Amino acid sequence: MSIYKPVSFPKMSPKSDREIQALTKAHYRTFTFRKTIRDFSERPIPEEAIKNCIRVASLAPSGANHQPWHFVAISSKITKIKIRDAAEREEKKFYSSINNDEWLQALEPIGTGPNKLHLETAPWLIVVFAERYGCKIDGTTYKNYYVPESVGIASGFLISAIHQAGLYCLVHTPNPMKFLTKICNRPASNKPVMILAIGHPAKNAKVPYAATLKKPLEQILTTIR
Repeated sequence: MSIYKPVSFPKMSPKSDREIQALTKAHYRTFTFRKTIRDFSERPIPEEAIKNCIRVASLAPSGANHQPWHFVAISSKITKIKIRDAAEREEKKFYSSINNDEWLQALEPIGTGPNKLHLETAPWLIVVFAERYGCKIDGTTYKNYYVPESVGIASGFLISAIHQAGLYCLVHTPNPMKFLTKICNRPASNKPVMILAIGHPAKNAKVPYAATLKKPLEQILTTIR
């Protein structure tokens, strides 16, 4: 017997083609201000604002609607220092490895290095975890589907919500990052994917020129009519 049960849902009010074009253009203009910064001010951010951004992320589509993600929001100074210390240990290994020469050359115009002060100074960190498999209350497990794709989409929703809130964020992916599972007290089923450092820009905040260069639409779009 099928357990599929269709239900009605709240629909958006219909819009004309002109309204759709205006809305998409305005949305694009808004996102031209999205920049990755590393210098955060000490201005605090309400916890409810962070929760609302995560609520937006929770609405992302996912494989079989299993929602294979978990978000850990951190404002604790002690925990942020622990994360920074652990991340910098891994980063120093990475930056000193000759095997990473090509990747380091690619990073040079961006100006990154092993010092990750932003992990401590940003008012909030959100650690994104992928749930490789689900766990029921009785301890049995079940398979999650399209986990990387689902978590990637949810992370995009989250970054968009952060920007729409007038905030800035930096995506940090230390490698390896198993230390995040321990610090955040997550189960073995959870795989850390990224850290988002979130806040307002410091007065002296700048971005690398290389990061302002985006591919034009004709390089990233193919239209088949």
